[in-house]
Amino acid sequence: MNIDTRLEICEVFYSLQGESTFAGLPCIFIRLSGCNLHCVYCDSLYSHAPGTFHSVAEILERIKAYPCKLVEITGGEPVFQDELPELISALESADYTILLETNGSLYLGDFPESVTKIIDVKTPGSGESESFMKWNLKLIYPNDEIKFVLTNFHDYQFALNFIRDNKLEEQTILFSPVTSVLPAKQLAEWMLKDGVNARLQIQLHKIIDMP
Repeated sequence: MNIDTRLEICEVFYSLQGESTFAGLPCIFIRLSGCNLHCVYCDSLYSHAPGTFHSVAEILERIKAYPCKLVEITGGEPVFQDELPELISALESADYTILLETNGSLYLGDFPESVTKIIDVKTPGSGESESFMKWNLKLIYPNDEIKFVLTNFHDYQFALNFIRDNKLEEQTILFSPVTSVLPAKQLAEWMLKDGVNARLQIQLHKIIDMP
């Protein structure tokens, strides 16, 4: 572990976790700059712009100010930065519980099982449905979560097929509607009709107007 390693940071903030099975919990967010994809519904385009460089030591010092031990590393696409394992190692040493939000298009084998990966498999509605690295299916642990952001029925069917074809039924599955084009009620009706073993999640932080 090298605490002098520098990463390009978009922002660091403290809020409620709005997504995943950790939704509702206080959480520190470390948003890294840069992304390798261009999803049409991206709600954090600002993270694609250049950020500022901070050492791992500086990041740790900054987050110590928050009364919380849950950290999510997000982006952009955090795995896009090769230095990410150094930050994760330091956070583990400081006894943080670590969530890693990733699009699954880059190799995920550099992270310990203790890190909960929230893998956002891109659907056709994102414009990036060919981006997922299939090798990463070998690197999914029981505590990891698979997320599908859905814009229409075609995306929903894509997600069901992906789950079935890759035998992910026992994994935690998250279905997140882009509510501007797919009402949550409509998605709920499809899920109930088909008996889908997945969690419908709505972005809690947006409902209560938090970052």
